[in-house]
Amino acid sequence: MHLLIKNAILVWPGSQHDGKATDLLIKDGKIEAVGNGLASNAAQIFDATGCCISPAWLDLGTWVGDPGLEHREDFATVERAALAGGYAAIAVLPNTNPALHSKSEVQYVRSKSALSMVDFLPIGAVSHDCAGKDITEIYDMQSAGAVAFSDGKKSVQDSGLMLRALQYVSPFGGVILNRPHDRSLAPSGQMHEGTMSTSLGMKGVPALAEELMLRRDIYLAEYTGSRLHALNISTAGAVELVREAKARGLQVTASVAAMNLACDDHLLSEFDPNFKVMPPIRELADMEALHAGLADGTIDCITSNHTPLDPEAKNLEFPFADFGAIGLETAFGLSWMHLHNSLTISQFIEKIAIAPRKLLGLPVPKIGPGEAASLTIFNPNTEWTFSAKDIQSRSKNTPFVGWRMKGKVVGVINKGKVIGMDVEGKA
Repeated sequence: MHLLIKNAILVWPGSQHDGKATDLLIKDGKIEAVGNGLASNAAQIFDATGCCISPAWLDLGTWVGDPGLEHREDFATVERAALAGGYAAIAVLPNTNPALHSKSEVQYVRSKSALSMVDFLPIGAVSHDCAGKDITEIYDMQSAGAVAFSDGKKSVQDSGLMLRALQYVSPFGGVILNRPHDRSLAPSGQMHEGTMSTSLGMKGVPALAEELMLRRDIYLAEYTGSRLHALNISTAGAVELVREAKARGLQVTASVAAMNLACDDHLLSEFDPNFKVMPPIRELADMEALHAGLADGTIDCITSNHTPLDPEAKNLEFPFADFGAIGLETAFGLSWMHLHNSLTISQFIEKIAIAPRKLLGLPVPKIGPGEAASLTIFNPNTEWTFSAKDIQSRSKNTPFVGWRMKGKVVGVINKGKVIGMDVEGKA
């Protein structure tokens, strides 16, 4: 396909062209020309007036069921969900069956997704089976294509294991992703510990459980001189800990889940299990601190925290339901709805396209002649209502059906393919 995109606003943080209106001519998966007034008799034309175009988005920490849990999500269904949400790349968590805990599983993800339009980037497990006991062959997985290391949904509880993991990745500049959560402080917690949990009679997950482990991880990162990423922080105290670590020059970064930017624990008053997530949605003050942390650069990335679950695991009474909600399709519209007054669109794209790639040591797609076209096209001003028909994931566990969103994905171009813009096919 020979595609001409007209009248788009380029959103390319750090570029001299950021914020400028432009046309893009794309042929055989490559950008042929960028500029104003472009024309081509052979090109299919898409008028992008009112839309923006940016380097393609990357989600950090998507849970995919393959191998072993395909009844929740497989490569094909998560690809559709990712593209619907504007993502051309997803870094996949290791919590599969078997876990991504050796080079064989890492190679499996790479080979099985080779023909996908979406780039699947395996995150290798820190411990065998993500069980928190025996450390994995981290270097072998790195050589096989693992982009980072984490026990994903299972936080690393053992300090010695966390120390060794940080030491192992240091020689090759790798990064450990850990979701800070001390299980011993919230062994049966169901939601954020606070006024709302007390009024509902629910066991709480205190902010202390997150902040204590985060403080430990920061100490270990300082001791080893290695790279730490705090995956999906949720409390005001955690934001401050990351802010202090960065001020001291430590190699510490952090991300936040879209749901934690848009929801507070009052939404749990009806005991909807789809709001039961980890980290839990917290109080309004925490949500505001997360917004401030994004605005001042303390928090580097926004994630979907995509966690597909089958009805047997989710459609239960609140205390018995598993933690998690799907999020790829809603991450942009949900978070931009709540951030458009505090972040510019360029700052927002930094959090979902640029910073995740820098964190993983991946090249950021460039928008210029001769470059491979890896792009997301979106309209930041479109307001729309999320409906059941917008769900592309195999699992349907989301609380956001009927919610108003701001910002809608128009199309994605990657690996010589295009979806959306009514011009689906090869770019």
